[in-house]
Amino acid sequence: MPPADLALVLTALACLGLRLVGVWLAGGMSTEHPAIAWATAVAQATLAAFVTLAIIAPAGALADVPLAARLAGLGAGVTVCLMNRRWLLPALLTGLVVMLGMRALV
Repeated sequence: MPPADLALVLTALACLGLRLVGVWLAGGMSTEHPAIAWATAVAQATLAAFVTLAIIAPAGALADVPLAARLAGLGAGVTVCLMNRRWLLPALLTGLVVMLGMRALV
């Protein structure tokens, strides 16, 4: 097995192991536990960083979409999300439709 493949397999196994340990530990904790609050904060910060990176410095197919279209989609998605906090799918779809519509216009 090439070293790159071995590194990928070991990384995947380590991630799986960490997830299993996390699920096992979280099963005995309440939702108000500080460790759960910390994990939630880290997850939200990581997601915010990925979204920011995708908006500011996109790669791949998203790099062909103008910044104005990406920002319009983000704004529309955030607006729908703030109006309807229970379901993220409508916000995601709205942002995508607005971004694609703006891309067609620009």
